[in-house]
Amino acid sequence: MADPVSWKVVESGWDVVGADGSELGSVHEVVGDANADIFNGLHVSPGVLRHSRYVPSERVAAIYEGRVELDLDEDAFDRLSQADPAPPSAEVRADTTDLPDADAPAR
Repeated sequence: MADPVSWKVVESGWDVVGADGSELGSVHEVVGDANADIFNGLHVSPGVLRHSRYVPSERVAAIYEGRVELDLDEDAFDRLSQADPAPPSAEVRADTTDLPDADAPAR
């Protein structure tokens, strides 16, 4: 097995595997704040016709290049609620004075 990697390199489309070896789906979105090194969890897409599930970071057992392993088996993953709210992952900026004004004339 390859060496573990940081949560910061996880990309959309990586495989997500359960503790029992079952293929649970793929990473849809990584939730966290890379600047503060806070990993909240993952949105995992179990398939085309199924809604993604939020997996809190505490349930991530290991991360390898292209693969995330959970400490949940397939049954436990299926019981994760679609409605569990994920913590916000947007970067909050107090100072936005450097952003262009949409109403200002172009220079």
